[in-house]
Amino acid sequence: MKLLLISNSTNYGEEYLHWPKPFISDFLNKFRVKKVLFVPYAGISLSPLGLKESYDVYEKRVQEVFKSLGFEIYSIHRQSHPIRAVMEAEAIAIGGGNTFHLVYCLQKRGLMSAIREQALHGIPYLGWSAGSNVACPSLMTTNDMPIIQPSDFECMGLVPFQINPHYLDKNPEGHGGETREARIEEFIILHPRIPVVGLREASLLEVIDDKMVLKGSRAMRLFQFGNLPCEFAPGSDVSQLLKPIN
Repeated sequence: MKLLLISNSTNYGEEYLHWPKPFISDFLNKFRVKKVLFVPYAGISLSPLGLKESYDVYEKRVQEVFKSLGFEIYSIHRQSHPIRAVMEAEAIAIGGGNTFHLVYCLQKRGLMSAIREQALHGIPYLGWSAGSNVACPSLMTTNDMPIIQPSDFECMGLVPFQINPHYLDKNPEGHGGETREARIEEFIILHPRIPVVGLREASLLEVIDDKMVLKGSRAMRLFQFGNLPCEFAPGSDVSQLLKPIN
């Protein structure tokens, strides 16, 4: 597999997709990709005119960034035969937004299994935020509100662990609710066999075949049942997390 699993699209005060641009460029150029099929279904708040217009706006926003890197973006929402588009794609990118809506749309259109099949056959796959969530076994470690009900929580399972993107170490000042760590601990108590990666903003995981490396400028936090959370610095080889869970 060839995966680029990005925590977030944009750091505070930066332009859209600014921080991951060099990683995206390096990843796609490594495999001589020219055209990328974009999946915009997580983005439902970019236009007040309706979902299609929201997808149009999202596509244009991503197009501008990828064009500056020398890549062509075309969106699946414009394709008459979306499954065929997936099967013919050079590479696939799934953007961030609401993970529940993304999963709902992928399931409804039969795209979850189609994209999974292509990724398992080596088609480069990249996603940010919600697009990283759906590469996991389920959406259960998303931060998003369940604004729509998918048929189930199952996702592509391209990696055998869960990702919590935008991972925060502490609550904002004055907030009295549970920390992100507490929420993840709830998950691993109920699902003790599945590790969870707290992927901080400005970090990503690159998977090439059986090797996975943490890239970016922030450490990642690993949660496993029965162990204290541990930290991995940028540049760490974390390929051990790709081993199938027994």
